[in-house]
Amino acid sequence: MKRMAIYPGSFDPITRGHEDLVSRALTFVDEVVVAVAHRRTQAKGGLFSIPERVAIIEEVFADEPRVRVAEFDGLLVDFARQLGTHMVVRGLRAVSDFEYEFQMALMNRQLWRELETIFLAPDARYSYLSASLVREIAALGGNVRGCVSAPVLRALGERYPHLAGAAPE
Repeated sequence: MKRMAIYPGSFDPITRGHEDLVSRALTFVDEVVVAVAHRRTQAKGGLFSIPERVAIIEEVFADEPRVRVAEFDGLLVDFARQLGTHMVVRGLRAVSDFEYEFQMALMNRQLWRELETIFLAPDARYSYLSASLVREIAALGGNVRGCVSAPVLRALGERYPHLAGAAPE
């Protein structure tokens, strides 16, 4: 039986930290579904549309056949049931992440007892990194080359001319 995990998030944009967590998850599962969530509570649409995020993530993982990208709307537990998986992977960068993630894991388990959440710590190089930080630095003219892979940097370059043509580190 194939072991599959869902790695849900907004991924606006996907960062090296997200990529690191996918790589770590692939050490104990056969497939990771990077699930781009529609956020009903999000006041604005984000930097990239959902289809753009999916396309960027597919390009980032183009050489990894064990990664699938999907989008979902609604409850994570319903999406997990639909995929036939019982495992969710979430990253914890700092203690501040723990309270929110723990609460979500318990609520998901309340909604579906068979769903387990696995918490992973990122590589120390990425413990400070978040998509919102990447967006803000890019918007303010900063260098995000070490924070994102080439497909993300290209997409950011389309939004922010100072990043156009920048080579990833």
